[in-house]
Amino acid sequence: MRTPQPGLASAYVTTVRLNASDSGSVETDALVVGINTSAEGPRPAPGSEAVDGAITGGLAATLGALGFSGKVGEVAKFPTFGAIPAPVVVAVGLGDAPETPGAYDLEVLRRAAGVATRSLAGTARAALALPAATREQAEAVALGGLLGAYEFVKYRTTGEVATPVEEIAVLSGAEGAEEAVNRAAAFAESVTLVRDLVNTPPCDLPPARFAEIAEERGGKAGLSVEVLDETALKEGGYGGIMGVGQGSANPPRLVRLGYTHPEADTTVAFVGKGITFDSGGLSLKPSASMAWMKSDMGGAGAVFGALLAIARLGLRVNAVGYLCLAENMPSGTAQRPSDVLRTYAGKTVEVLDTDAEGRLVLIDGIARAGEDNPDIIVDVATLTGGQIVALGWRTSGVMANDDALREELVEVAVAQGEAAWGMPLPEELRKGLDSPIADIANLNPERSGSMLAAGIFLREFVPPGVRWAHLDIAGPAFNKEAPHGYTPKGGTGIMTRTLVALAERYQSGDRA
Repeated sequence: MRTPQPGLASAYVTTVRLNASDSGSVETDALVVGINTSAEGPRPAPGSEAVDGAITGGLAATLGALGFSGKVGEVAKFPTFGAIPAPVVVAVGLGDAPETPGAYDLEVLRRAAGVATRSLAGTARAALALPAATREQAEAVALGGLLGAYEFVKYRTTGEVATPVEEIAVLSGAEGAEEAVNRAAAFAESVTLVRDLVNTPPCDLPPARFAEIAEERGGKAGLSVEVLDETALKEGGYGGIMGVGQGSANPPRLVRLGYTHPEADTTVAFVGKGITFDSGGLSLKPSASMAWMKSDMGGAGAVFGALLAIARLGLRVNAVGYLCLAENMPSGTAQRPSDVLRTYAGKTVEVLDTDAEGRLVLIDGIARAGEDNPDIIVDVATLTGGQIVALGWRTSGVMANDDALREELVEVAVAQGEAAWGMPLPEELRKGLDSPIADIANLNPERSGSMLAAGIFLREFVPPGVRWAHLDIAGPAFNKEAPHGYTPKGGTGIMTRTLVALAERYQSGDRA
C-alpha cells in the first residue's frame, strides 16, 4: 500500500506525465482506450489503433462479446494475455463519434478519463490512450484523469482503502502537449486542495485554521497574504463578518491573497464566502439541512485554489482574492433577527434571518476588494437554496451588473465543463429588501426569487463603476450522490477552474 503524504488531507498524490508511445507498446499496469457507439456496435476511437491491431479479433469484437456498447460513462475491463505490455485494457465509452473526425468534445474526454481512473483505484500506473490529437484534447484527458483519481481518506482508520492511481501517462504526440499536461496538473492541484478543504470536518477547519492554511500555502506559492483577526475586523468596521462570527467560540477572519505580475496592467478580484460551518445561527436550520454545511466555505475554497493556480501558471494579470471566513453558530453572543449591522461599506443592514449570513460576510469582502481598483470583481458563494430549486445540483447561477461580463463568465465556465446559467437581476425584487430602520434588509421575507434577490442585495455593495459578477454554487459545490465523470462524492472544487480561466482572459495583451 502506498504511504500517505504528510500535510495533505487527501493523503495520496497522483502525478501525470506525457508519453509519446503508441497504445500497443507503452509499459503500464492498465491501458485506457476510448470507444464510440455506432449502429454496428462499439468502435475504437482515435488513440487505440495499435492495441486494436494487437488484440485477437480486435477491440470491437472483444467488447461486443462483453455487451459493451460505448455509451458515455460505460466502463469495461479485460486481460490482454500478453498481446501488449499492459496486462489490462480498460475501455471507456465516449458515445457517438463527432461529426467532424477527431473533433471530440473536451468535456466528454475529461469525464471519460475521470471515469477510467476512478475505476482503477488500487492500480499503480495507468496510461490514457484516449483521443489526444491536439493540445486541448491532451489537457482534457490529463485533467479528467487527475480529477477522477481523487479519494479523501484522511479520517479512515479501518477497512482496506483502494488508493488512487499513483501515476497517469497521457499518450499524445500533439504539438504543445507537454505544456498542456503541465497546465492540467496546475488546475488539478488546486481543485484537489479545494475538495480537501470542503471535505474536512468543521472541527478541524475553523476560520483561524483556514487562514493558517492560506498563509502557509499562499506564502509558498509566492502570494502576499494579509490576515485580519477579530480585533482587526472590529476596529476596521467589518460589521458583516463580525456579526456572523460573533456567535461562535471560533472567531472570524478575513484573508487577502495577492498576486502581481510585472507585465500586468489589469486586475481581477475574487471574493469567496467562507462559512466553515453554518448552523443557521439563531434562525437554526433543520438537522437534515445542517448535515452537509461543512461545504459552506466552498466559495472561499475556490478563490484560494484559483489564486494558487494563477501563481503557479505565472499569468500576466494582477489578482487578489478575499476569503471571508466565519462560523455561524447560535449562542448567547450570536446576532439576533432584528439586529442592525454597520458594514465595511458604511451601509446598514437589518438582519431578518441569521441563516442568510453568507451575503453578510461577502459584502464586506466586496467593498474591501474595491480598494484594489480591479477591472472586475467576481464573488463565489454557496449562497441560496433558491439556486438548487431553480437550477438543480450541478448548474451554478451567474448574475452580474454587466451583461457582457455575465455572458463571458458563463462561456468560460461551460468551456471548463462547469455548468452555469446566466440569471437576471429583476429590479422589481429590490423593493422586497427595503427596511424601515436600516438601509437594506438581508432578505425578502416572502422568499420569492430568493437566488435573484440575494444577487440584488450583493449588488448594493459593489463599488460604483466596477463590473461585478456573482456565482451561486450552493448545489454544485457538494455532490451528495454517487460519483460521476471526474466528480467525486463530497466536495467538488467547482468554479476553481473557471476563475483561473477567467483570469487568463484578462491577461495583459490578451484582450481586444
